Amino acid sequence: MIPWIPSLLFTCSICMWHTQAEFFTSIGQMTDLIYAEKDLVQSLKSYIQDEESKLLKIKSWAERMESLTIKSSSDPEGYLAHPVNAYKLVKRLNREWLELENLVLQDSTKGFITNLTIQRQFFPNDEDEMGAAKALMRLQDTYKLDPETISKGEFPGTKYRSFLTVDDCFGMGKTAYNDGDYYHTVLWMQQALKQHDDAEEATATKVEILDYLSYAVFQLGDILRAMELTRRLVSLDPSHERAGSNMRYFEILLQREKDDQMLNETSNAIEATTQGGIYERPQDYLPEREIYEALCRGEGVKMTPRRQKRLFCRYHNGNKNPNLLIAPFKEEDEWDSPHIVRYYDVLSDEEIEKIKELAKPKLARATVRDPKTGVLTVASYRVSKSSWLEEDDDPVVAKVNNRMEQITGLTVKTAELLQVANYGMGGQYEPHFDFSRKDEPDAFKRLGTGNRVATFLNYMSDVEAGGATVFPDFGAAVWPKKGTAVFWYNLFRSGEGDYRTRHAACPVLVGCKWVSNKWFHERGNEFLRPCGRTEVD
Repeated sequence: MIPWIPSLLFTCSICMWHTQAEFFTSIGQMTDLIYAEKDLVQSLKSYIQDEESKLLKIKSWAERMESLTIKSSSDPEGYLAHPVNAYKLVKRLNREWLELENLVLQDSTKGFITNLTIQRQFFPNDEDEMGAAKALMRLQDTYKLDPETISKGEFPGTKYRSFLTVDDCFGMGKTAYNDGDYYHTVLWMQQALKQHDDAEEATATKVEILDYLSYAVFQLGDILRAMELTRRLVSLDPSHERAGSNMRYFEILLQREKDDQMLNETSNAIEATTQGGIYERPQDYLPEREIYEALCRGEGVKMTPRRQKRLFCRYHNGNKNPNLLIAPFKEEDEWDSPHIVRYYDVLSDEEIEKIKELAKPKLARATVRDPKTGVLTVASYRVSKSSWLEEDDDPVVAKVNNRMEQITGLTVKTAELLQVANYGMGGQYEPHFDFSRKDEPDAFKRLGTGNRVATFLNYMSDVEAGGATVFPDFGAAVWPKKGTAVFWYNLFRSGEGDYRTRHAACPVLVGCKWVSNKWFHERGNEFLRPCGRTEVD
């Protein structure tokens, strides 16, 4: 095939320490970027006062940024709850501020550049911008949002309105292209072209957009449409050498199909699957992808009237725990089998804020255990940051641990530390098991406490849209409610794993999701939760 290498504009990336990357994985930590950007704006305004006559263009930039940061800093989490705002914040700090730096350097500035240079070491980098773009694509796929909806910022429950420009959409398409994701390349380049055709101002040209779009369409197997788009490209830029070469190559391919008596069959298939420029989403590694994403949208939940009749609310005293007899917890059945319950008023607002305060400085990219090597590593299917809190960190941690022990009747002496997690843009954790399977017997060997017998999950925030905990095996969805907690057993009484408890944290569409959880282990609970008579008791 004739080589196809579109001309790409490359912006110098920011040098950052590895530990400071991955801002996109935690909305909680991204709020710091709001204040950093606000500080930069104030520094920029001071500089403009000194050289206003020479820097009219920079002053215009500063006024635009000031208006934005005043709004965002007044309610950072609310502002960043809108995924387009979060994406544009990352993109702005990774690229546009650096472009401004080059402009300012031409005038031999000092004060502003010094401040920007200091702040820049804490900026997002290319990895963050790519992660933020992929997060928008993840939301697009999971919640079946078309690019135009995202571009217009039409998300449910948002307090702020934000738009994607032609250049933003073009950037999204380039991110997908550079990742070999031609499906999303087509979707976003089509949106960029549509907005460009509507006379929206842009730096990216129609020729550049068509260059990417025609090749991505070709990669999806639609040669006829690739030729159509390339003809349009040539009409705009007759001297475009690669476009002419590609046209000849496409004609050769079509002639080859005709010679093989496949042209009519192929053409019909293409016309049937590409009507309106819509292509089928490629299959991926997750077998239950469709079920999982449907549950995230609130579809396919198998809550039948018959099952509903078996679910009750009650006061729970922890099997007559003396501390809960006077003040029992409100308990609600979320599912009958496996039994999943929700407890209300488990954490107060004050306790939640304290836990978040303790956790935020320790937040690091959440990891998963490689089933082959047993080594903890980051993974694209788990997008969040987490930290672990010990009882010595603050009395509130010991208080919360004790409360979970009283509610469950299980001992926390052999449980893992309290894990706190904050989900970032499109934050998720795809379907997984909390317990170790037979093919990974050494997963918790170093702890010496056996397998994870149960999970206690605290919701520390409300989520405006998305962010449900779903169980694809039996079609359940549990939605976050601040201050509540859900509890389930991962193992049968026999110690065998309950494979029905495979679950997932759905991508956060709008909002900032905070959770904390406690994993109880087998050791120390032998008499608190005795074995049953059968393997599945």
